[in-house]
Formats: sequence, structure tokens, C-alpha cells
Amino acid sequence: MKKVKKGIRQPLHPLMTYVLLIVLTIVLSGFLKLIDAQATYYKINAITLDLNPVTEVTKSLFNLSGIKYIFTNTVSNFANFSVLSNLIILLMGISIMDKSGFLQTAITLTTKKMKKKTVTFMFVLICVLSSVFGDLSYLIFIPLGALLFYYGKRNPAIGIITSFAALSLGSSINTIFTSSDSGLSTYTLLAAHTLNGNYTFNNLAFIVIMTVAVIIVSYIITIVTENFIVRKLPKYEFTETELEEDIVTKDEQKGMILACSSALIYLIIFIYSIIPGLPLSGALLDNSQINYIDKLFSVNSFFSNGFVFIVTMLFIILGLFYGIGAKTIKNHKDFCDNLGHSLDGIGNVLVMIFLASTFISIFKQTNIGNIFVAFIGGIIGNSSFTGLPLIILIFIGVAISNIFVPSSSLKWYILSSSVVPIMYQNSMTPEFAQILFRFAETSTMNITPILAYFIVYLAFLEKYNQGEVKIKLSESIKYQIPYTMVVSITLLILIIVWYIIGIPLGINSFPTI
Repeated sequence: MKKVKKGIRQPLHPLMTYVLLIVLTIVLSGFLKLIDAQATYYKINAITLDLNPVTEVTKSLFNLSGIKYIFTNTVSNFANFSVLSNLIILLMGISIMDKSGFLQTAITLTTKKMKKKTVTFMFVLICVLSSVFGDLSYLIFIPLGALLFYYGKRNPAIGIITSFAALSLGSSINTIFTSSDSGLSTYTLLAAHTLNGNYTFNNLAFIVIMTVAVIIVSYIITIVTENFIVRKLPKYEFTETELEEDIVTKDEQKGMILACSSALIYLIIFIYSIIPGLPLSGALLDNSQINYIDKLFSVNSFFSNGFVFIVTMLFIILGLFYGIGAKTIKNHKDFCDNLGHSLDGIGNVLVMIFLASTFISIFKQTNIGNIFVAFIGGIIGNSSFTGLPLIILIFIGVAISNIFVPSSSLKWYILSSSVVPIMYQNSMTPEFAQILFRFAETSTMNITPILAYFIVYLAFLEKYNQGEVKIKLSESIKYQIPYTMVVSITLLILIIVWYIIGIPLGINSFPTI
């Protein structure tokens, strides 16, 4: 974001950084294979509850077969990279909302009389709560965050950095028992049954501590943004026209009324379709599931599979009917042109996504992440720590593991057989073990480039960059480190206080047995 000074060497382009990461990963996989790097964890047999050892070994790509894998799978990995297709589809909806003027009018009406910190806090809170919708929240709120701050006459990069921090650090905390929580609870309960076959898991076990965590984390992210990030970023240069005071005209008011009315009708039909038990309702649910959250987000759910299209249609309806009412969309040509507005200049983003998808695919193929997580699991399982030292060890171990394996289900699949039993033997409940895991992993989710949606964050930083120097990968991570430091310490203190005092985690659930 800084302008280039003569005589100063430009930093490494972010695209070249990903190329170097790919090369280093390939070379590292060859070295780790040479020294036979491996780690063992225990898989629990769901029927017999026996602990069966599973050894994770390095898969070298620094050989002929590795080169063949890269050449034969790179194109398909890019084509199947869901971030790409989902981003393009959602950007069409956001594009028409923006180009028609709906977003500018909506932001002006809702935030004009609010303090800047209040706007930031409300936006952060919405981002944190949106984790219930899964990873697609990144594709919605990062571009919207940029526009929120842009139309608020502030640097759009603030909105991008803040939204990514809130979405990542809030990805594992929510007042609602999400589909991710439900999936993790399966491994938690299975691990608990190795010591107590009659143990039952409470789906309302987290509601109290999660509610407190959501409010505290949202407030902390707001404080870091306003007191650190805002001061650190350079001043964003607006044109005189952009700085003019926004006045909502009568046509724009009509457009807002028409847009909101149309969206309300759409939402009523949509919500009715996800309510089970009513006449002709529940059409978007997977009724083979037991828990409602699983009916919504299972792999066979129409709601889950069509969520991107559902949200995009909502955005298109808002933008289209606003444009008709405000007379900013006068014919089909205006509508079609508006659909592609946000896709202008997306070429650089596509290249970034291509290299990011290649890097992530190669890293996963080497198995380095799984080996590291299994190694951490072995340290925890063989630890003689008890009480607070054990809690701190697990928190740090999971937080570091998350940098190499951002997938919650994969990490917990490997770690649960170590974490849950050792905590249970120390009189800590399996629910407390899962909460500790969730808090720990979310504290570093915003600083790992292996997270698929990190590239979206980097790409939008570059899109709104006014300097001549490209945004570095290291620079994008640097912006996130203050959030990680403050939130991780806060969440660790929160869970320690909860453990010491013995406050209920939720309904009929406590930290200790």
C-alpha cells in the first residue's frame, strides 16, 4: 500500500510468493521422505471402541511420480476449487447491488447517524455470527466489508482486514450449535465412549460460553481495528465527487421500498421451505438427518448445495428492484451490464486463486500437515500435565496445528482420541474438551495461507490497493497478527476462568465432571 520510492527494490510479488511456497513444499516433502518423517495417532473403532494405530507418512513430490501428480492434477484442482466458482457467482449478485446504487443508499440510510466504532462493531458481530453459514461467509462479507467502509468514506482495506479477522477468528464460535459442531461431536462422543460407554453429548452444551465469547471477540476485534489497523493503514484517496455528502432522493427511497418488499417476499418463501412439518414445507432439507442443523447443512441438503445460488438471487432481487424503483436500471441492457461490474479486472484474482489452489493441493498431497497434527496429538496423549497446564498445552498445540491443517473435522479426527480421554481422566467433560479445541483452532485461523479463503482476502486487498507496490503475502498476514494475539490470549483466559470458577458451559453442561 506504500508508493514505490526510487532506488528501493520492490518486494516479492504475492504471485511469486505462492510459487516459492509451492517449490519449498515440494523440496520439503522430498527431505522429510528421505529422513522417513512420520507420526502415529489412534483411530477409534466405532463398534468395538478399540484404539487402532494409524501412521501418517510423508508423500514425496520431489520425484518423478510427484511431478506426474502435479502435472495431471493442477488443472482439475483449479477447476474444482469451489472458492473460484462460488466467488464469481456471488460477485454477480454483489455487482448489481453495488452498480444499481442499492448498497450506497442502504449504507447511507443505516450508518449515517452512527458512530464509526458502532458501525465497525455491528459489522464485526454480523461477521462472527455468520459462521453458522460456513465458509461461504468469506465470499459474501469480504467484498461487502470493502464497500461498507468505502461508502462510509473510509479506507476499504479496513473493511477487508476487519471482515477477514472477524470471519476467521469467529469461525468456531457461535451461539447456535452449527453443523460443524455436530460433526465434531461425533468424534468427541466416540472418544468419550472409550472410557464411559454410557456418556451422552448435550447439543445445548455450549450456548452460555459461546454467547459470551461472541460478544467479547466482536468487541476486541473492533478495538484492534479502530485503535491499531486504522492508524497503520495509509490514507485512502477519494475524489471530490466521492467525498460529497450522500443525500437519499425520493426515487432512491422508492427503490429501497420496492427492493426490500421484493426481498421480503423472496425470504418468506425461502424460510418456509426450510421449516419442517408444515404443508408443502421442508423442500430444501435433507430429511434423512436427525438434527435440524444437519438437515440444513448435510452434503445431501438442497439448502446446503444451493446456498450460493440462494444468496446470489437475493442480492440480484435487491439490486434489480432497487434499480427499477430508483430508475438506475432502465432496460435489460443496464441489468446485464450491472451483473458483470464487480468482475472487471478480475484476471489478477484468477491467477492468485490458481496458484493458491495449486499450493493447497500440493501441501495436502504431501501429508505434512497430518503428520504435524498427529505429532502434536502424541505429545498431548503422552503428557503428564494436569489441570491448567494441560489446558494450556492443548490450546497451544491445537492453535499451532491449525496453521498446517485448517480443516476442523480432520484435526479433531486425529486429535480427539488423545485430547478427550486425557481431559476426561483429569475430570474435564468431553464438551469442555470440544470447546477448548474450538477456541484454540479459531485463534490462528486468520494467519494460515493454507486456508482456502485466505487468497480471497489477499486478492481484495490488492484490488483496493492504491499504491504502486503489490500487497505482499507477509504484509497481509502482518495485518492479522494483532487480532490473533489479542483474541487467542482472551479466549485462553476465558476458558481458564470458566474452568476455575466452574460456570456452566451451557444447559446442563459444566467444565468438570
